[in-house]
Amino acid sequence: MIFFIDPNTKKNWVPTSKHAVTVSYFFDSTRNVYRIISLDGSKAIINSTITPNMTFTKTSQKFGQWADSRANTVYGLGFSSESHLVKFAEKFAEFKEAARLAKEKSQEKMELTSTPSQESAPGDLQSPLTSESINGTDNDRVTPDTPQHPEARAEPSQNALPFSHSSSSINKHWEAELAALKGNNAKLTAALLESTANVKQWKQQLAAYQEEAERLHKRVTELECVSGQTTGIKSQKTELNRTIEELELALKAKEEELERLKAEVESANEFRSQRDSLTQRLQETEVRNQTLEAQLTDLEQRLESSQLEREAFRKSLRSLLELLDSKIFELNELRDALAKLLEGS
Repeated sequence: MIFFIDPNTKKNWVPTSKHAVTVSYFFDSTRNVYRIISLDGSKAIINSTITPNMTFTKTSQKFGQWADSRANTVYGLGFSSESHLVKFAEKFAEFKEAARLAKEKSQEKMELTSTPSQESAPGDLQSPLTSESINGTDNDRVTPDTPQHPEARAEPSQNALPFSHSSSSINKHWEAELAALKGNNAKLTAALLESTANVKQWKQQLAAYQEEAERLHKRVTELECVSGQTTGIKSQKTELNRTIEELELALKAKEEELERLKAEVESANEFRSQRDSLTQRLQETEVRNQTLEAQLTDLEQRLESSQLEREAFRKSLRSLLELLDSKIFELNELRDALAKLLEGS
């Protein structure tokens, strides 16, 4: 059974299903992470990403739990035996170590890719698109482009390059991630179609096996009715029963294969929902980019009009100064004339 902690009391366990369900480990090759997944029909009960900081704790002989900080909850699992619990804990530790190694490799790749760019342009300013803005939330992506000082409003033409550069980088990142998901979705769809065709073929084979089993049962009954308990009839009956058992085992194997295909179909549906979510986020990013471009255009128009007004003011000021100089010159001439008149008198 699967449980999760009550979000209100933080003490009581709440069951998520009325019956036992399968809990599986899953490697997400797109994000390079390991997950713990459990499905109840088409509903995902557990979708927990394994991180190096997680710890699986055995609280009793048949019960264990772990905390998922991303989902903001604590999951609990009840097992039918202690051996199943021990096996799950060992696998948890194994995939936890694998997640740690994958994280270290990812950090080493990021350091190797960031070092050459820093050496080639040591005097340039840092780009506003950082690793936090790529992997963070929508608020993190907006923060690098938002002006932090009043001086940025006086020169909007200098801020135009970071706006467009950040928006285009975010779009490229989401487009690459969406393309990867589309590729995985296409592969899963092809596998699903192939599996559906195989299921139809297996159903036909199962129907043929069932008909053969019924025919053999009738044959055994006829032989028992026709002849007595002879040695030859007994050996033939034993052989027929063995054939029936083999057919039943083949039928059971086909049923297990059918269950596995159903699980793959549910996984494909989950990838499809992730693709739709990324498409919506990409559209929101494009709308935000258009808004920023409109604001930038408005600021450029304001700056241009402000420059025109300033130029007109300078021209009027020059004409006023020229007029003032002429008036001062006339006043000086008038003062000199008055001074000469006073000296002559």
